Amino acid sequence: MKIAKDTVVTLQYRVADAQGKLVEASDKPMTYLHGGYENTLPKIEQALDGKEAGHQVTLALDAKDAFGERDEGLAKTISRADFPPGVKVGGQLEGYTDDGRKQVFNVVKIKGQQVLLDANHPLAGKALKFTLKVTGVRAASEEEIGHRHVHGEHGHQH
Repeated sequence: MKIAKDTVVTLQYRVADAQGKLVEASDKPMTYLHGGYENTLPKIEQALDGKEAGHQVTLALDAKDAFGERDEGLAKTISRADFPPGVKVGGQLEGYTDDGRKQVFNVVKIKGQQVLLDANHPLAGKALKFTLKVTGVRAASEEEIGHRHVHGEHGHQH
């Protein structure tokens, strides 16, 4: 079966930075609903469209095509006194952007009484190389299409 809109794609992946340093590799297959459902990067969907199980590809993506450019407006330094007890680096907090939108912030640094928060994706601003191997393709169920994501093994569970 060929990868097309409303198919479920299973793949193994590796992500490296522009210098070739491994950033992440799948230990279990990743599964996503193909066809513009925002379950993976658009350039990955583009590269896999029309391919079949067994297809392998390496994509070099600029930051804008990977996780976007960094937006320094999404980084904030806030007083530690404004946070609940137990705030730790690596934690996440829900807050608001300067324009009032709800946003999840990652705690990236605590220095004295200051906490540095960042709502950018951790890989934002970085050119990345994705190595992908398609290990399976199947038709999506009506429920998966309706919910806009994969259910079951390696997908979303309700």
